[in-house]
Amino acid sequence: MKLSDPVGKLPGVGETYAKRLAKLKISSIYQLLHHYPDHYQDFSQITKIGLARPQEAVTIQGKIIKITNQYRGRGKSLQKATVADETGQIQITWFNQPFLLNSFKEGSLISISGVIDTFGALKTMTSPSFEIIFPGRPTIHTGQIVAVYPETRGVSSKWLRSRIRAALRLPLEEFLPKSLLTKEGFLPYQEALKKIHFPQKKADFLAARKRLAFDELFLPQVKAQIKKLSWQKQRLAPVITGKKDEIERLIAKLPFKLTQAQEKIIQKTFRAMTKNTAMNQLLCGDVGSGKTIIAIMAAFAAWQNQLKTLVMAPTEILAKQHYDTFTRFLPSKIRVGLQTGTYKKNHNQADILIGTHALLFRKKLPKAVGLVVIDEQHRFGVKQRSNLIKTDGSLFPHVLTMTATPIPRSVALVLHGNLDLSFLDQMPENRKTVKTWLVPEKKRSSAYTWIKEQIKKKGAQVFIIYPLIEESEHETMKDIRAAVVEYEKLTKTVFADFRVALIHGRIKADKKNRIIKDFSQKKIDILVATSVVEVGLDIPGATIMVIEGANRFGLAQIHQLRGRIGRNDRQSYCLLFAPTSLGVKSYRRLKILERTNLGVELAKLDLEERGPGEIFGTTQHGFPEFKLASLADYQLVEKTKTWAKQLAGKGKLPNGLKKRLEEDKIGQIEPN
Repeated sequence: MKLSDPVGKLPGVGETYAKRLAKLKISSIYQLLHHYPDHYQDFSQITKIGLARPQEAVTIQGKIIKITNQYRGRGKSLQKATVADETGQIQITWFNQPFLLNSFKEGSLISISGVIDTFGALKTMTSPSFEIIFPGRPTIHTGQIVAVYPETRGVSSKWLRSRIRAALRLPLEEFLPKSLLTKEGFLPYQEALKKIHFPQKKADFLAARKRLAFDELFLPQVKAQIKKLSWQKQRLAPVITGKKDEIERLIAKLPFKLTQAQEKIIQKTFRAMTKNTAMNQLLCGDVGSGKTIIAIMAAFAAWQNQLKTLVMAPTEILAKQHYDTFTRFLPSKIRVGLQTGTYKKNHNQADILIGTHALLFRKKLPKAVGLVVIDEQHRFGVKQRSNLIKTDGSLFPHVLTMTATPIPRSVALVLHGNLDLSFLDQMPENRKTVKTWLVPEKKRSSAYTWIKEQIKKKGAQVFIIYPLIEESEHETMKDIRAAVVEYEKLTKTVFADFRVALIHGRIKADKKNRIIKDFSQKKIDILVATSVVEVGLDIPGATIMVIEGANRFGLAQIHQLRGRIGRNDRQSYCLLFAPTSLGVKSYRRLKILERTNLGVELAKLDLEERGPGEIFGTTQHGFPEFKLASLADYQLVEKTKTWAKQLAGKGKLPNGLKKRLEEDKIGQIEPN
């Protein structure tokens, strides 16, 4: 029997229990062994009956001197047993378990764990854990620290303990090198599993957690390093050398001054493109931190070397914005093209071709592509990104992926360890911090009055965002109806004297583009939208963001939304509306946004509170499932990365580790 075998092959499991275990995401023996306890009960204190005190959690071991079954009507029953040792007697009560009379015989030795109670002068225990004592066989449900597991209907912790005990008899091969185990002071693999399920003392399960948490972060990091090395060896790329004088002249003509962070990453990108192995860089930066100019500079360097650039954006509006930005900042002799479901400009002759998924459906991609830029890369599937960088020749393009999604560095190291990471952690000097206020329901009316004054006196433009009602990456009709209903209310009542428009994902592209154009040209005062509306929307005149149902959003997601405003030198404001029934925890969480404007800090708080699946605002397919490790533990992440780089860099992994990686089912967000 092997760890990879179906759990149904384990004695005592069978088809019925295998179906039940599937609800706990357990299908193999390996997954059963890695179904960890969520807490423990300490029943290690074995006490004589005469010495047991009320409200004490203890284990009693004695002889059954009497057991009876009492029917209570309507199919209910009561089982009572009297257990004795040399110091006294105790009465045990169970409910609706008549089968116990077949399991227990008078005179049987039994071990019982629970909390002591009293009934008059009689000591009692209700519904305790129990097991028969057999000579030479240690107890596993009583008399020690007992693991309690996540359960499902028909699968109890007691049943899980017995099956896990059986599975632990299988030989488990160590996969970490001895040098690593010795240096870090880790338990061997088999011993760690044994001690996390059946600890004798607290130190046992703490040591086991330490080892197994390391494994969870270490294995995906090794995979990432192997992919990274493979990319570097197999993906030969054109050497792109930028002409320094022309680049400096282009930078000098920009209507803004580059930040030190931008200059640093531009130089890093240029260095990576001068190598003959394909650059594979992930650029993380807050909304408005200036990621696009880095892509423009990289594309300019590619053009200087007679190579083309492809830029893929997740939405049509964002693609159109990139087209406008590239056209505005690059010399007119560079042909910038656009290809989306609606627009086609210079798409066959472009030096730089910008588009949406429509690029993937071209019969032929341009030849001599030296650079591929992918914006908001998590919005595209692995195959989609791979199709974009296919090549007819022997050379691959350099790849720059960008994201405005705030990602804690520890998360980026694990989930994107196969990419070269860059963090744009500095905002342009002229950007004012967006003032954020959590507005109680009783102040909604005065908030609306203030918004109307801002529009009338200062020409402010306003976003009003409604949340997703259903957990989904895409809008549902239910979400749209909510926005439509609120839009109709606002236009007929509060903002009847203002120009208000509605936008959501189901509006046809030409109408959507017309609305965005009107909004950008200040022909619209207020834009009502659902939360999935174009994350890259750039309206420099917008200075007010209203977020309805703010408690439904993650902190990082709200931060991204408020990044739609404050894109000029005027003061901008973000108003968070939440229900009156908001709990203390949610209230404190939203108040953080009033004092914190760093996306990475907010993402870190989201990570600690909501888990890695919420970093992008909705649970993402492909996130590794960490049961013991925390991505907020930056020290552990760094340690696992260091070991992963060291071992993968040797070129040949130890056999045990190589075998484990082949069997390992931990998912990972792929590179390109």
